[in-house]
Parts: sequence; C-alpha cells; structure tokens
Amino acid sequence: MEPISHILIVDDDREIRSLLADYLDANGYRTQTAADGAAMWKALDEARFDLIVLDLNLPGDDGLTLCRNLRARSHHAATNLSANASADLPIIMLTARNEPLDRIIGLEMGADDYLPKPFEPRELLARIRSVLRRSHALPSNQIDAAAQRLHFAGWTLDLTARHLINPDGTVIMLSGAEFRLLKVFLEHPNRVLNRDQLLNLTQGREADPFDRSIDIQISRLRQKLGEDARSPQIIKTVRNGGYVLATQVTMEAVK
Repeated sequence: MEPISHILIVDDDREIRSLLADYLDANGYRTQTAADGAAMWKALDEARFDLIVLDLNLPGDDGLTLCRNLRARSHHAATNLSANASADLPIIMLTARNEPLDRIIGLEMGADDYLPKPFEPRELLARIRSVLRRSHALPSNQIDAAAQRLHFAGWTLDLTARHLINPDGTVIMLSGAEFRLLKVFLEHPNRVLNRDQLLNLTQGREADPFDRSIDIQISRLRQKLGEDARSPQIIKTVRNGGYVLATQVTMEAVK
C-alpha cells in the first residue's frame, strides 16, 4: 500500500483550518494545521509533509513570502530554514482575491496551483490529488542542496550568482527562465525529461498541447552553450521522448 500523504494547512482562519482538516482526513489524508508562517516553519521542522495548502493573506509573512522562502532554500542551504522544508514540496495557494495578477505572482513565486476563495472543498481535493500525482511522477533531484556550483562538459553554473561560466572562464548571463531550465537539466543528468516534466519542474504547470515555450528556451540555451543546432552534444533531443542532458555533472560547495 502507498503511504498516506501528509498535508500541512496554513491559514489564519480557524474555521477554514478545521473544515479543511476534517474534510481531507475523511478523504484519506493525514493533516496538520498552522495559523501563520512561524507555526508553518515549526511544523516543517518537526515532521515531513507531502504538500502544503498555503493561504496568501496571513499575518506577518504572507503566503507569497513564505512560498518564495521555501523555494529559495535550495540556493541557501546555510540559512536557518527548516531542514525538512524541501524546495520541491508542492504548494497549493489559497486567496480571497481572484485577480489574474495574484495568480500569476503566486505561480511565479513557485506555487504549484492556485485556488481563489470561496471554493468547494471537493475542488481543493481534486487539485491536491492532481498536484500529488504530478509530483510523484517527477524524477528526484540528484543534486545536494549544499552545492553552489555545478560543473558539466567544461562549463559551470553558479547557483548563487545565477550565471553560466564557459570553459574559458567568461561569464554568460542567463535569463531567469534559462537559468531554471539549465538547473533542472543539471539536477537530472542523463535522464530523459519530457515537456510536461520540464514545465512542471521549471514553472509548476502542465503543458498545453500547443505550448512550445520549452522548445524555444532549449534552443536559446543551446545557443548560450555554443551548441550546433543540428547536432547538439550537451542537451540532446530524444525522438518522441523529450530532452536529455548527455553529460556528467559534478557539484562544488564554495567555502
């Protein structure tokens, strides 16, 4: 049998916390609740969770700040954030506001899904099942959280400065999207990743059948790496499969 998923509900409304906890418990999940960011970090320090339901409007640090800090943990291993707060922990964000900009900001901060209040508990349940299903299908990260530089094929990706260094020592600037995409490839070397997985790992969303944004980003990344578009050697295309970083990766923790 699969282990029961453990869900952390972070909301300052006691009634909503209780309602969601009871509903999710009744539908086969194990839940714990927190009223604010401090309680969230304490819970993450004491237990392992499979998903966080995170309210945007919280006292103190709001949901966007908490989401950003959680996602940033992989770049700042020496911070005092909880050791159990995985940077890959799925997050569903809740908010009383239903503005498109709020949704965009939430997803850019690293939320996996977004649900405006008021909502039906069964809709949240469906979102949780979908996010967990996608999360469990994703490959595991093979890079240690303490790594600050990743070396591959003579190149170096600096995770702190967020830039690329070529074999001659020249710094190559990357866009945010290019950095995230290259980092995902380096975290999963020699493993074929399809478009759905790449979009999920870089942007926390599923691919549209006509979405070619990943292909465009890979083309730009290959140009930065000086790859021959007709015969790339570092990021290779796998017919009917996706893409693969076809080289070894080594990690460096800079002191």
